[in-house]
Amino acid sequence: MDKEESHGSGPVLVRRLIGAKRETRERLLAGLAADELRQFDLDWSAWVHEGQAEPAGEDWRVWVMLAGRGFGKTRAGAEWVSEVGRRRPGAAIALVAATVEEARAVMVEGRSGLLAVARPHERKAMAWEPSRRRLRFASGAEAFLYSGAHADGLRGPEHHLAWCDELAKWAQAQAAWDNLMLGLRLVDPSTGAGPRALVTTTPRPMRLLKTIIGAEGSVRSGGATGMNPHLAGSFVAAMERAHGGTRFGRQELGGELIEEVEGALWPRALLDACRVPLDAARGERFGRVVIGVDPPAGMDGDACGIVAVGLDRDGVAHVLADHSVAGLSPDGWARKVAAAVEAHGAALVVAEANNGGAMVEAVLRGAGLRLPVRLVHASERKVARAAPVATLFESGRAKLAGRFAALEDELAGLSWSGAYDGPGRSPDRADAMVWAMTELMLRGGGAEPRIRVL
Repeated sequence: MDKEESHGSGPVLVRRLIGAKRETRERLLAGLAADELRQFDLDWSAWVHEGQAEPAGEDWRVWVMLAGRGFGKTRAGAEWVSEVGRRRPGAAIALVAATVEEARAVMVEGRSGLLAVARPHERKAMAWEPSRRRLRFASGAEAFLYSGAHADGLRGPEHHLAWCDELAKWAQAQAAWDNLMLGLRLVDPSTGAGPRALVTTTPRPMRLLKTIIGAEGSVRSGGATGMNPHLAGSFVAAMERAHGGTRFGRQELGGELIEEVEGALWPRALLDACRVPLDAARGERFGRVVIGVDPPAGMDGDACGIVAVGLDRDGVAHVLADHSVAGLSPDGWARKVAAAVEAHGAALVVAEANNGGAMVEAVLRGAGLRLPVRLVHASERKVARAAPVATLFESGRAKLAGRFAALEDELAGLSWSGAYDGPGRSPDRADAMVWAMTELMLRGGGAEPRIRVL
């Protein structure tokens, strides 16, 4: 290590570490002495990364940090509260977790909690009284612990600020939040600063969280687990291999707020239960592969759904690939269909004729392919066509050979009510899959929705 690199947590080292690659950061840190490493660990400016910094401006009231596990939510929350405690000596701060025990173990005593991030001279002057659920900062500011499982505990106390950790786990979330907000009304007399709250949580599909994010005066930050450059690369890679693309992974690692549509034909739990490893699916011998196509109405509208489905030796249909595209001309997306046919050795293309499906056949013929193309017209609504296919997944006769985030979001957006509450204006990928599944599993079996073959 050269002379500049040995300057502990001084400005030179901090500049080198901020934005450095993980390997470089680990090499530089490995050369620090114990006291230098401790000093550097307390320098938040060297550790903060995108999504952790307090939002700019004065016009926000609630800051929601929605992020995956390991993102650094607890450290960011503790640093924010600590800084407020330094600047506002008379502040009354609410610390709310799923339980008081979690508030103590994570927010106060945890390795990224308030005691851990305090500067050495501050820690000596702090007074932590677990029995009274109170932490007094060196400045005189005080933080009080509350439980999201006991909403009445927040009825009455007044606060300048609040830090709410893992709100999605609170047993009495709505009532506890309402009581907290009613008491979050104190204004700093010396600065005129108004009350504020920080919510640090891994997302879960709950109405309260969605309401908070969409409320006036709310700002949002956060991100995926992998955005934290201080995590071990091996951990991130292992978690991605184990959970990437699943609902659990997108929520717990990706920090996505994935909502469950009421009455969904394909609940998220069903999609995960029907998933098989892609490598295992590749080992199957698929006697027949069909490409389902849902053509777009135009170039600027919906995507062209292109989904490959194969039938294995046991009569189970597998979604093999999602080749859907958007923004292409009819000739462009039709050639993508031709490419999918060649990639999977498909025996048939099933295309909805309503929006120019005949173009598929013309382009395939022009490309020299002679496989059959079946043009179909739906005389029922999307849900009526999709419902019999959903039962195939429920009965174990249909599987997902891998992870298809965009397709699964559309499937999860279809509900028995007939409404579509997924991404985009139309479930084009889902429609393409339904056509292919219907051809492989339901056509001629009496369970097919009413489809007129042209």
